[in-house]
This record gives sequence, structure tokens and C-alpha cells, in this order.
Amino acid sequence: MEEFEDSRAARKTKTIYISTVISISLVLLMVGLLGLILVHGRKLSNYVKENIVLNVIINEGTKEVEVLQLQKQIEANNYVKSTQYISKELAARNLTQDLGEDFIKFLGYNPLLSSIDVYMKADYANNQSIDVLSKQLQKNPMINEVRYQKSLVDMINQNIRTISLVILGFGGVLLIIAVALINNTIRLAIYSQRFIIKSMQLVGATRGFIRKPFINYGILHGFIAGLIAIILLVLTLYFAQKEIPELVILTDFTEFGVVFLGVIGVGILISGISTYFAVTKYLGLKTQDLYR
Repeated sequence: MEEFEDSRAARKTKTIYISTVISISLVLLMVGLLGLILVHGRKLSNYVKENIVLNVIINEGTKEVEVLQLQKQIEANNYVKSTQYISKELAARNLTQDLGEDFIKFLGYNPLLSSIDVYMKADYANNQSIDVLSKQLQKNPMINEVRYQKSLVDMINQNIRTISLVILGFGGVLLIIAVALINNTIRLAIYSQRFIIKSMQLVGATRGFIRKPFINYGILHGFIAGLIAIILLVLTLYFAQKEIPELVILTDFTEFGVVFLGVIGVGILISGISTYFAVTKYLGLKTQDLYR
């Protein structure tokens, strides 16, 4: 009979631990999804900023060799990510394709000028930095004009700032909820072990000796829950990229690795701390209080 009760208690404890790990892993999944949203959001904002085009129009009659030298000089600027040389002929072909008819035959000549498309680094894709670069470029006698859409740059940066604040606010609230959920889950699990804790205390075990196995289990459960959450996150990324192939351009395995390590770290940290405080609570209770 005693062996039956022991096996029943063992099964009950195992069930509690399994449900605890599953509950923590689902909460960590939410935390991981938030991390991926932040990573993708930052990559997307950088992608948008780095596709803002600064058109540098070259004077008529400038030799192509000189234009290519100018292109290299522009690429050496700290503000610039990349450049693309657009010759008169290529500009004409692009415009003909957009218009759907050959305008050169109608005019009898090609009125377009060569140009260099300049793409800024994300950190410098704002009107202040672009104005500085624009003024520098306009001092060059080979350059006829520098064009860019100032209102578009302002709108992009303003929208990105607004979206970033919303995501960060939502992330802060979600993180608080995640901590509270994990903490409550562990407290319920420790509650079921309160008589064992008190029994160990009554036979003379020190507080540190009693806490140690529970904290070790808490850390282990946090680690396992983190691994489960990572598997679910990888599956989520796989199906998301399968449905939206364009997400491939935002893929950064280094940042994904940081998010995954963060998920495991959050699981271990919160589980360990919550277990410590939950066990400490029952160590301080009197025997009669355990029945309340």
C-alpha cells in the first residue's frame, strides 16, 4: 500500500513538472515571437531606409571615366552604403520601358543625363545627413544637380519612430505578463510540494539544503522550456517564410541566435528566481498555515 502511494505521488509530481514545463514554454514562445518581431522590425526599417535614393545628376559632356571615378569617391563617404551608375542609354531604356513607347524616336535625340543613384546607410537616412552630403556633392563641377524627396524621407522616419514606440510599449507589457505567468505557474508547482518542504525542515535540513534541489529543478525546467519554445519558433519561422518568401531578405541568423539564447536565458532566470522565492515562502510558514 505504501509503495502504491509512493508511486502515485511520484506520478503526480511528474505530471506537475511536465505541465509546468509546457506552461513556461508557451509563455517563452510569446517572448520569442516578440523578439523576432523586434528583429524583423529593425531589419525592415533599415531595409526601407537603405532604399531611399539620392539622385546625383551629372553634367552633359562629362566623360564616363570621370563619372566612374566620382562614383568611387561617393562610395568612400561614411554616409553612403552603395551607389549605382545610370548612363544616358540605360536611363533612356528605363524610361522607354516605363512609358511603353520610344520617346527618342519622337524627339530625335536623348535629352536625359547620366546619373549616380546613391543609397544611404540606415543610420544616416535622414534629411539632416542627406543635406550635408548633398551640399558636399554640389561643390563638384561635374555634378549638375542632387535630387531627393525630402517629404518622403521625413514621412518614412516618422512612421518608423511611431511603429517602434508602439512595438516597444507592447513588448514591455508582454514581458511583464510573461514574468507574472511564469512566476504563478512555478508558485503553483511549489505549492504542491509544500508538505515535503516542511518535512525536510522539521528533520533539521537547512534552508540552503532544501532550496538547492528545487532551484536546480527550476533552472532545468526553464532550460527545457526554452528549448521547446525555440523549436516552436523555428517552425513558426519556417512556415512564415514559406507563406511569405519575401521575409528571406530580413533573415539574419546571428540575430535569430541572440533571440534564441535570450529565450533560454529568460526561462532559466525567471524560473530560478521564482522557485527561490516560492520555496522561501513555504520555509517561513508555520505547519498549520500549510493547510490554508
